[in-house]
Amino acid sequence: MRVVMFGYQTWGHRTLRALLDSEHDVVLVVTHPRSEHAYEKIWSDSVADLAEENGVPVVIRNRPDDELFDRLEEADPDVIVANNWRTWIPPRVFGLPRHGTLNVHDSLLPKYAGFSPLIWALINGESEVGVTAHMMNDELDAGDIVRQESVPVGPTDTATDLFHKTVDLIAPVTLGALDLIASGRTEFTKQDRSQASFFHKRSVEDSRIDWTWPAADLERLVRAQSEPYPSAFTFHRGKRLEVLAAVVSEGRYGGTPGRVFYREGDGVVIVAGADARTGRNHGLALTRVRTEDGRELPATEYFTSMGGYLTNHP
Repeated sequence: MRVVMFGYQTWGHRTLRALLDSEHDVVLVVTHPRSEHAYEKIWSDSVADLAEENGVPVVIRNRPDDELFDRLEEADPDVIVANNWRTWIPPRVFGLPRHGTLNVHDSLLPKYAGFSPLIWALINGESEVGVTAHMMNDELDAGDIVRQESVPVGPTDTATDLFHKTVDLIAPVTLGALDLIASGRTEFTKQDRSQASFFHKRSVEDSRIDWTWPAADLERLVRAQSEPYPSAFTFHRGKRLEVLAAVVSEGRYGGTPGRVFYREGDGVVIVAGADARTGRNHGLALTRVRTEDGRELPATEYFTSMGGYLTNHP
């Protein structure tokens, strides 16, 4: 089939690589300009560079416009394939190809539509994540599912681990979906919209630790915000402190959320949970931290005395 590809960053790059290695004919690639956004500088393999290396025409846009629409009409695609396109694609664009537009999204739709699905899914304790290829319609990530594959979330997985697990699903999910479309199939699995959830882009602010969260949730937040993502952070004595590694404490610790309480094993336990006063909660044992001046060290070396508080603000 004649394919136009809309994509950005490593997700788009992997999609384009799969298409170039297939029997399909990629006739045009549309991608975004490079960004300085903290999250868009991560996994930033260039879709434009890969297309140009393979002699495929490239159009760079933040969003579709009339000139791009004219280019799409000239390209005469059988299908558009989109992955990690960051702005709205209007109906006149997604409805232009003979077989419509296939969107590839890194979540198990209908859950985690929108942005940063792997990070949100890890924070929320999901047992699996995956990749979904669905037909695009005029609702966000809501079209019929053509193909979907999942992988389990391990107990120590970071968001980076989940990225590597799911990015390898892009090629089989995308090409498998295109095979079904090329076979003439037009009826696919409708999404159960009662199960849909939508998430916004992550920002550095979303990495701020709220000590009223349960320790298990905070432990997942730390794993979700591990390198190369901006680290989870808190404040100690008015200075920013990044939490690089942490575990849920073995013991239960009561008191006020954020209290620097006790050394346990290789960590320093911080009281956590909105109902921490009951003494029924586990704490979060910090094991490795980074100071405002960039020093990275074990938490047991950073906290030279117990007492005091970690706070949400300086």
